[in-house]
Amino acid sequence: MAAGINLSFEEMWEKIIACDSKYDGLFFTAVKTTKIFCRPSCRSRKPKKINVEFFHDINEVEKAGFRACKRCQPKSDHSPHIGLVRNVIAFLVNHYNQKLELQDIANHVGVSSYYLERLFKQETSETPRTYLEKIRLDKAAYLLTSTNQTNLEICYEVGFQSPSNFYKVFRRLKNCSPSEYRALKSNENNQSWFID
Repeated sequence: MAAGINLSFEEMWEKIIACDSKYDGLFFTAVKTTKIFCRPSCRSRKPKKINVEFFHDINEVEKAGFRACKRCQPKSDHSPHIGLVRNVIAFLVNHYNQKLELQDIANHVGVSSYYLERLFKQETSETPRTYLEKIRLDKAAYLLTSTNQTNLEICYEVGFQSPSNFYKVFRRLKNCSPSEYRALKSNENNQSWFID
């Protein structure tokens, strides 16, 4: 199994609400009331937050008495290369804030950079670089809504080497600037507070 990932409970909760398949196999969502565990991308009805527990290892979740979801089948690997891909994704999640070259990632998993890029793209439909950008953007979006850090501080904290690249990637993936995103999410939170 790949190494555990460094995500907070809130970040993992966001991934399951978004049914984010980038994190499949890196952690599992266990529902205390049903005793079932799922992948982050499971499309089943979402449980109440207080009934959720997260595990990083499939053996741990099974030892705790949970059984696999029949819908998302978290125990099945859909490809013989999924272990290597998960290892790469765990490495990217844990080192997103560092300057990473393709060769660094290839060295970590013990394959050539050419083979890694080809295999990763075959399994995820993305290159390791675009996958890393999405992980960085996920973290930046989380920091924009949960901290008072400036856009520039967040840019460097999540691993972008230049603000212009950060803004360009943010706009491409989120269809708005970091400041617009923060204002939009702040406005949504204020409206939901009044609805409750």
